[in-house]
Amino acid sequence: MAEVKDPALSGQAAETAPETAALPADGGKKPKRPPMSPKKKKKLIRLCIAGAVVLVAAVGLSKLLGGSEDTVQVVEDTVQYNSITSTVEGSGITKAKESKTITLTTSGTVQEVYVTEGQQVTAGTPLFVIDSETARSAVEKARKDVDGYQKQLNSMNKDIAGLNLAPPFAGKLMETEKLNVGEEIGKGVKVATLVDDRTMKLQQYYSYAYEGDIRVGQTAEVSLPALMSSVTGTVSAVHMVDRISPEGARLFEVEFAIKNPGTLTKDMVASAVLTVNGEQVYPYESGKLEYNRVIDLKTTVSGTILSTSLLDYMDVTPGQVLVQIDGEDSESELFTLEQNLADAQKTLKTAQENLDNCTAVAPIDGTVMGLALTPGEEVAANTTVISIADTTTILIDATVDERNIGYVQAGMMVDLDQWGTSFMGTVESVSLNSKVENGVAAYPMTISVDNSDGSMMSGSNVTYSLVASENDNCLTLPIQSVKNAQFEDGSSGYVVFLKADREPENVAQLAVPVDGVPDGYYPVPVEIGISDNYNVEIKSGVEEGDVVFTTTQMENSYGW
Repeated sequence: MAEVKDPALSGQAAETAPETAALPADGGKKPKRPPMSPKKKKKLIRLCIAGAVVLVAAVGLSKLLGGSEDTVQVVEDTVQYNSITSTVEGSGITKAKESKTITLTTSGTVQEVYVTEGQQVTAGTPLFVIDSETARSAVEKARKDVDGYQKQLNSMNKDIAGLNLAPPFAGKLMETEKLNVGEEIGKGVKVATLVDDRTMKLQQYYSYAYEGDIRVGQTAEVSLPALMSSVTGTVSAVHMVDRISPEGARLFEVEFAIKNPGTLTKDMVASAVLTVNGEQVYPYESGKLEYNRVIDLKTTVSGTILSTSLLDYMDVTPGQVLVQIDGEDSESELFTLEQNLADAQKTLKTAQENLDNCTAVAPIDGTVMGLALTPGEEVAANTTVISIADTTTILIDATVDERNIGYVQAGMMVDLDQWGTSFMGTVESVSLNSKVENGVAAYPMTISVDNSDGSMMSGSNVTYSLVASENDNCLTLPIQSVKNAQFEDGSSGYVVFLKADREPENVAQLAVPVDGVPDGYYPVPVEIGISDNYNVEIKSGVEEGDVVFTTTQMENSYGW
């Protein structure tokens, strides 16, 4: 009987026949793949990286096309009680409270050195001796210059006084010159003769027979034939000269002072009769009256005549201005002399200091920190040869920021650390004059350390820490929550933005709105106190539990 085949089955069999034929003889298990070559591994890695880049780009494109929207996240903080400590920290370089250096500004040869480096010295301790001919010569020259300028200046000051020419004593003018205002007049020009006619002088000669009998202070009757009268004179001087008369008599000189009643004048003939032991003593011959003093009034400066009041026989008094002269050139010369003298004095001072430094002594108590001298060597000018520092007290220059300057005071204790060694210092001074750098104000502060044991090194770095202020129980907020604002009345101050359903009673009226503050938060004035790096003390304006606006931040649907 012939077999009948179903066409459908036949077709199915035909389709599967090849697969069936391909099955292995071990029951249909797949063969193991051969190991992947290194070249194929590298290709696969490159494909993975490319796929990751495409994925990131797709996410970014989705965000750009609106696939994800950013949202604004409001950050709030709550007013709460906390403790807060405000500290001042920083670093500085230590230095001796007092130090001195000696620098030679002249060359010389080192003769003696009395100290060594590191030695303790007291003020006045001899340090060294240097022989310097240059320094000695400089002092001598400078001293001569000072003396010369001083003499010139003294003379010029006297001359300048002649701008207002005045008599040095009371008397009478004689032989006056006719001067005109506006005319030029030279220096040393005689303008009048001044005579002191209040007292007249008379010289008489007496025989040596009366030697010792005539003394200063004796009175005499002075006879004046021209007036047919006599006046009283007084012996003012006795000169034991030896004049021989034509008759062979030995004579000595006697001077008389005679007060002028107003009628006596020069060259008037007079004789002085003395009474000695009841006997009248006459002079060898008559004499002539002379003025007590006679001087020529001369200009001491040159210039233009501003005023004049010269008249023959005019009575004058000391200081009375007779001639005024405009001496602009003389005043300029005087100023130049004064400057030259001042410069010469400075030069002498420097020269003397240089010479003193050649035989120097310690200027202060301290330690010899540096010594650059060896006996016998030549030392050049401008060489610093020794430095001495008093390291019993160490100073550190520090700074205080503007938020703590109101709390730091002299006497506060400071923690110090120098390369792992702890020290305790004290605030010595705080300046209220700030130094502003990059918009930040810093106030200089000086810290002192008792270093009597010498344990702290000078000229080394040290860190400092100072508790400026602290409060264990106060209301606080993050620093970012407090804003600086301008009020409508023109003042400025600090505010926080209080979260509230409606406007609070103490709301502040701002002249300039603060950007970024969302609705539902109202500006409230606050008084702040101390602060640390994160939080600030709130003294008034809000209460515990109040919620305030701090800041905003962006967030998207991916959580970024």
